[in-house]
Amino acid sequence: MTNDIRNLPAALNSQIATFASGCFWGTEHIFLKHYPPSEKKGIIKTTVGYTGGKTDATNPSYKLVCSGTTEHAESVKIEFDPTIVSYAELVEFFYRTHDPTTLDRQGGDIGTQYRSAIFTHDSGQEVIAKRVTEDVQAKHFTPIGKKIVTQILPAGQWWDAEDYHQLYLYKNPDGYQCPTHRLHW
Repeated sequence: MTNDIRNLPAALNSQIATFASGCFWGTEHIFLKHYPPSEKKGIIKTTVGYTGGKTDATNPSYKLVCSGTTEHAESVKIEFDPTIVSYAELVEFFYRTHDPTTLDRQGGDIGTQYRSAIFTHDSGQEVIAKRVTEDVQAKHFTPIGKKIVTQILPAGQWWDAEDYHQLYLYKNPDGYQCPTHRLHW
C-alpha cells in the first residue's frame, strides 16, 4: 500500500458545483447526458434538492418549495473531478443549457424556485462564476440585446429533494422536461 495521491480515487479530490436553472429534473438530466459518470467525463454524481431559501424554512418539501413561501430554488449539486472537467467549463455549460435572461422562470415554469442561480462554495468559484458570466454575456447575450439575470450567491444550507426526484428523467424517460433545457450554442 502506498500513500501516493495519484492512486487515490478521484472522489477524494472532488469538488462541488451547485446550479439552479429551472426544473431540477431537466437540469440534472442534461448535465448527466453530456457528462455521464460512466464515461469519466468529470461528473462523479449529482443530487437534486433545494437551496437559497429562507433560513428558517428547514427541510422543505417539494410541495412547500413549489408554493413559493420558502424561496428555495430547485437545484442540482454536482460532485466533479476538477482534474477532468473545470469549474469554468461547468459554469459555461450551465449557461448553454437554459435561458439565463428570464427572471424566476424557465419556459412555462414560473416562480422563484425556477430562477437561474449559481451557488458558489468558495471565493475561487465566485471569481470564476463572475468571469464566465461576463464572458457569456458579452459573447452570447449583449449582441442580441439581452441581459443575464442569474444570481451568483454563496452556497447555503442544502436539502436533498425527495427520493423520487433523484434521476427522475432516467427513471421516467417520458416525464416532463422544460423545453429550455437544451444546448443553446
